[in-house]
Amino acid sequence: MQNLTFLSQIALLIVVAPIFARTFKISVAVVEIILGALVVWAGFIEADNDIFKTIAKIGFFYLMFLAGLEINIKKFVSFKDKFIKNVLLYFSCLYGISFLLYFVLGLNPVYIVAIPIVSLGMIMALINEHGKTHKWLELSLIIGVIGELISISALVIFDATVAHGIGIEFYKNIGILLLILAISYYLYKGLHLLLWWFPELRKIIMPEVDNMSQDIRVSMALFFILIGVMQYLGIDMVLGAFIAGVFIANFFAHKIELPHTLHTVGFGFLVPLFFIYVGTTLDLKILFTKEIVATAGLIVLAMVLARLISSMIAYYKYLGFRDTVLFSFGDSMPLTFLIAIATIAVDNNALSLNEYYAFVLAAMIEVIFIMILINLIMTKSKPKSGKP
Repeated sequence: MQNLTFLSQIALLIVVAPIFARTFKISVAVVEIILGALVVWAGFIEADNDIFKTIAKIGFFYLMFLAGLEINIKKFVSFKDKFIKNVLLYFSCLYGISFLLYFVLGLNPVYIVAIPIVSLGMIMALINEHGKTHKWLELSLIIGVIGELISISALVIFDATVAHGIGIEFYKNIGILLLILAISYYLYKGLHLLLWWFPELRKIIMPEVDNMSQDIRVSMALFFILIGVMQYLGIDMVLGAFIAGVFIANFFAHKIELPHTLHTVGFGFLVPLFFIYVGTTLDLKILFTKEIVATAGLIVLAMVLARLISSMIAYYKYLGFRDTVLFSFGDSMPLTFLIAIATIAVDNNALSLNEYYAFVLAAMIEVIFIMILINLIMTKSKPKSGKP
């Protein structure tokens, strides 16, 4: 009964979060984190609850599943010849700058992964708000897809490093990761060929007329099965969730409403649980201390400047100054992945609690202020002729 009461209190936060988000015109994810922190600070709920922690973890996996749903492999392949050289240049610069900062400033190794991390979440929010007709947003989507794949791999490698260190177990995990990626690739090719020869299989697995929600059942089964496989192999379960999303998106495109339904289920309940849980791990008494705010500010500065420099090198000729700045800002809001890295690091004692707070605060600052900056630039300035 106590756990049911606790979950009912969390459910109430899920209900009121969108109201505050619309009122203050900020990301609902940020509102959920703030609400989680406030209710613990005010003593309305207790921070430590094992059931809530487990459900929140499922919420995070589901978020990565939704990220996989955004990966359109056919569209990505059609863009690769046009953008591949500049994409490689962009990510080389981004990771080069992060390594340089790590060595010069003597930073925690976590920063090597955190500074260049990319997430599709806020990019999709920008596309939803401004449309896909802008060149910088079209490019942001391509970079987001590639960056998401790189970031998922980086998360898995990082998790293996902090959990096992550099040793036999680490190399074993990397070997398993490469094997899984290879199997996933050939499984994709095999299923693509099978469904090309027998297209009716798609509609047997997910019928067009479906009054028993078979498409949802198949999606959830694949989601949990692949998470379970990754857990059995000792690989970060995030990868299983992500691959499940990619497979659903690319093999069952005839179910046009399915991604929307899965997003509704996720952002209506499961994903908010993760963000509220993140908020409950924060201590507001020390979150806004001078040290943490300063560290968060430096993290934001490093992430934005790294992207500005990399974007200017890779895309200035293609986008021009204004759109290159917009592209850099749009790529500087990896809210979910930045929090994920910080969570993995602090759970494995690779990051101090104060640094964890700084990363979460940095993620929130980026979403709030960069979204405002982008909207200001979009409304106050006009692109030159020939630019969108």
